[in-house]
Amino acid sequence: MKTERVARVLAEMKKMGLSQMIITDPTSISYLAVHYENPIERFWALYLREDGQHKLVANRLFTLNDVSDVDILWYTDSEDGTAVLNPYIDHSAVLGIDKVMSAKFLIRLMEQGVAAKYVNGSDCVDNIRSRKDAEEQEKMREASRINDAAMAKFKELVHEGMTELQIADQMEAIYKSLGAEGYSFDPLVGFGGNAANGHHEPDATVLKKGDCVLFDVGCKKDGYCSDMTRTFFFGEVSEEHRKVYETVLRAQEAAERAIHPGVKLSEIDRVARSIIEEAGYGPYFTHRLGHFIGAEVHEKGDVSEASEIIAQPGMTFSIEPGIYLPGDVGVRIEDLVLVTENGVEILNHYPKTLQVIE
Repeated sequence: MKTERVARVLAEMKKMGLSQMIITDPTSISYLAVHYENPIERFWALYLREDGQHKLVANRLFTLNDVSDVDILWYTDSEDGTAVLNPYIDHSAVLGIDKVMSAKFLIRLMEQGVAAKYVNGSDCVDNIRSRKDAEEQEKMREASRINDAAMAKFKELVHEGMTELQIADQMEAIYKSLGAEGYSFDPLVGFGGNAANGHHEPDATVLKKGDCVLFDVGCKKDGYCSDMTRTFFFGEVSEEHRKVYETVLRAQEAAERAIHPGVKLSEIDRVARSIIEEAGYGPYFTHRLGHFIGAEVHEKGDVSEASEIIAQPGMTFSIEPGIYLPGDVGVRIEDLVLVTENGVEILNHYPKTLQVIE
């Protein structure tokens, strides 16, 4: 068990008035208990309680050689995993449940009457995961370093007559050649008007002169994610498209300069959005400025007009403004950033100046 992380979660539980909680999110269990397991349909749970009598519920099918400092409650496929945990739960107290627990397990616990009340306690873990410790920060840097190197190779794939799919199909092998474990999400490759669709999936569209080429890509390294977007142009760039690009770049860099501990994330969104609005493209910036990231590519927390989150050291999130003119062009520029004690560290270093690929 990662005892320091567990202690921080217990402190968050105390703030919420919780003396006990069940965590079933495999990524959160891995974050606290080291071992990652995809349980498929089986019950896989970490039970935390304020007195330190924690339990890990595992099926006999799982191999947990890397788990220590926690009692393991084993069960077989012919047994009910929730029933194995039942005797250790304080039935008179409120029980925190995380947001991903399957209804089939929650209903079974409720049928057994294991708690006086059930509440969503996910914030107890999510709030801790949002602030990366030194070990996690280094893993985030390394994943982004690989993403920078990969982007340079992806650019080399761009040639006249190529399709989006032909490029996308080569990306995973490039990531693995650079030391990544694989994708953090399926790559987004968009040419021309396709790039104006926020999450366009690569298809058989053929590249032609004057198209923008949008790559929104990321990999995983040592269990942590990278995510970066760069937009190129092929052959030539029109004055209108250049204006769109330069507007997005100004918004992106201004937002990054505004990041420091204590700033409300909604204010950072406003910095970028106001630049795009002043240039006349406000209606074409159609999404939030960024999302939190770590062991998962999208973690709880975002950089948006509605966000109440205050930047704190250790937080990692994306800064990715965009302008999308339907049927014409889409430009998005994205870096990952790490809030430091005194300001911000930009995790991506691949150039952002406009590049026309010949």
